[in-house]
Amino acid sequence: MEMDTAIKRLSAIAQDARLEVFRLLVKAGPDGMAAGEIARNLSVAANTLSAQLLVLSNAGLIRARREGRSIIYAIQYDAMRDLLVFLTEDCCGGRAEMCAPLATIAARCCSTSEGAAHEAPARSRRRR
Repeated sequence: MEMDTAIKRLSAIAQDARLEVFRLLVKAGPDGMAAGEIARNLSVAANTLSAQLLVLSNAGLIRARREGRSIIYAIQYDAMRDLLVFLTEDCCGGRAEMCAPLATIAARCCSTSEGAAHEAPARSRRRR
């Protein structure tokens, strides 16, 4: 992942309301959630939510699709995984004990059949 992309994605979630939306959509899974349902869950006004969704979408972290009269938003799991890999790929410097907690958490949350369906991303390339 290029540094500019990482900065754009990190900036998108570096605000409390957008981070709440992002985390809610992660929990919603690949099917996503309708904009109205997101607004109700987070108790935010539609126009405020719209602005938050636009920032997350422009960063490539979420996608939108129309289903009838609803717009459904879902996490772009590839983008999320690429960002996590970018942040952690050099974390342990050869000392596995430093990254052990991350591996434990990943194994715990990805042990479901749905989590197993998502393949690990190939090692990303960074340009500085």
